[in-house]
Amino acid sequence: MISTPTRCPPCSRRKLFDNLERAERALFTRPAPKSARAQVKFLLTRAKGSTTAVAERLGVSRRTVERYRSGAATKPQKRLQEAPVQETEAQWQPQVRAQARQRAATSGGLVISCQAYFGFGPEGSSDAGRMRDVMNAVSPAYADLILAARESRATDDDAHELVAEAIADAYFRKEGGGRAGLHVEFKDIERLDISF
Repeated sequence: MISTPTRCPPCSRRKLFDNLERAERALFTRPAPKSARAQVKFLLTRAKGSTTAVAERLGVSRRTVERYRSGAATKPQKRLQEAPVQETEAQWQPQVRAQARQRAATSGGLVISCQAYFGFGPEGSSDAGRMRDVMNAVSPAYADLILAARESRATDDDAHELVAEAIADAYFRKEGGGRAGLHVEFKDIERLDISF
């Protein structure tokens, strides 16, 4: 059983899913469209030509989407600059993403690197809690659970607990070998990176 704190810094929360997104983007075989016009054209293709659907996703009017498609507008307003980029990257190369998820969940697992407070022994011993840099591959079973949690829109607390359990099992318990019942404390995350 992992002891997770009731309050964790924001970097340990939403960043988990952001890191998964970034790890998937690193696998793209072609760069995503860069110009606003190309991004809107791509999003319209994905939405089967529905300017209404794209406008809703971007939070703009249908007319604005039509202006970008036609080339009448080329540079997004400041409040709109990130939305087309994020939507395009979220929908870019879905097969590459699906293959990476499948490989991670069945054979490859994930690599999790973090700097956090870990402890599993009494104070004064070498196992006492302290800040540690840990980088370890987690099993495909845990990778599958973490990816499924993201797809099911799990809460940040649930995702944090899954990552904590995966790290504890892979790094401290050595996947059940000899230390299966070891209680690991995991909190105060400074850095968290995930890769496929």
